[in-house]
Amino acid sequence: MTSTTDTEALRLRVQSSLDRQGMMQQLGVRLLVVAPGTVTLALPYSERVTQQQGGFHGGAMGALADIAGGYAALTVAPEGMEVTTVEYKINFLAAFRGGELQATGLVTKAGKRIIVTTAEVVHVAADGKRSDCAVMQQTLVPVPKTY
Repeated sequence: MTSTTDTEALRLRVQSSLDRQGMMQQLGVRLLVVAPGTVTLALPYSERVTQQQGGFHGGAMGALADIAGGYAALTVAPEGMEVTTVEYKINFLAAFRGGELQATGLVTKAGKRIIVTTAEVVHVAADGKRSDCAVMQQTLVPVPKTY
C-alpha cells in the first residue's frame, strides 16, 4: 500500500514536470489525479483546441492522451529518470465541443527498458455527463532527467 507521503511525492514529481511543458500550459491542461501507475489530466474546451467545425481537435486529444500515459509511466520510473514516448496509437470514438476532456493514463507493463501504457479520454459535459472520446496505447522509454 502506498503512503500519503509517497503519493504526495509522486504528485509533486508529475506537477513539476507538467509545469515545464509549454504546450500543456498554453492549452490549460490541469493535473487531477496522481497515484502509482495512473494519472488523470483535464483539458478545458477553448478556441485553442478546436478544429474547423468547432469540436475538440484530434491533435489536442492525442496530446492529452500522450501526456496522461507518459505521466502514468513517470510514476513508476526510477528517480532521476524521465520518460519519452516511442510510439502511440489512438482511436477516436466521438467528437465533442464544450465542457472538457479528461484523460486517464494507466501503466499496463513497467519494464526496465520500456513502459507500456493505455489512456482513456472522456468528454465531460457542463452537466457532468461523461462520454467516451478516445482510447490510446503507448510505448515509452525511461531517459535520464537533464534538468
